[in-house]
Amino acid sequence: MEDDTLSRMNPGPDPSLLLVDDDEIFVTRLARAMEKRGFAARTAISVADALAMIREAPPAYAVVDLRLEDGNGLDVVEALRELRDDARIIVLTGYGAIATAVAAVKMGATDYLAKPADANDVTSALLSSRESLPPPSDNPMSADRVRWEHIQRVYEQCDRNVSETARRLHMHRRTLQRILAKRGPR
Repeated sequence: MEDDTLSRMNPGPDPSLLLVDDDEIFVTRLARAMEKRGFAARTAISVADALAMIREAPPAYAVVDLRLEDGNGLDVVEALRELRDDARIIVLTGYGAIATAVAAVKMGATDYLAKPADANDVTSALLSSRESLPPPSDNPMSADRVRWEHIQRVYEQCDRNVSETARRLHMHRRTLQRILAKRGPR
C-alpha cells in the first residue's frame, strides 16, 4: 500500500535533489533509491562540496546531514535557502535534539528526520504538503534502540573512552560498561 502511494508521488517539473552526508556508502545508496523514485540526485560528502554544488545549480530538493566532517549541515541549509526560496530541505541526523530541530527549521529546513530513515521516509517528507505531516514510519526504532544508538554515538565521539563517555552522559562508568558489553536492542 505504501509503495503504491509513493509511486504516485512525483517530484514535479524540477526533480533536482542534493544529498549531503559524510557517510559515502549511505549517501550513494540513498541516491540510487531516490533516482528510482524520479529524482535527479547529486551527492556531496562535505559542506564545501555541497556549497559549490548549490552555487553551480541550486536544487529543488535537498537532504542534509546535520553533522559533517568539515562543518555543520545548517550552513548548507542556509546557503540553499538564500539561493532558492522554494527548495524543500530535509535535515537528516543521527543525533536529534529539540534545539537542533528548532534551529534547522528557523534556518529554512522543511522537515527534520532522525536516522535511520529509509528512502520511503525521505521521499514522503520531501513530497508532503506543508500543511500535513508525513505519515509515521512503518518500523520506527524502539526507545531502547534510540537510547543505545545515542550512547554508541557519544562513545565514538569520545574516542571510545568509557570514563569520558560516562561523564558526558551523566551515568556511572560501570553501568556504561555493562551497556557497551551487550548487543544493541532491536
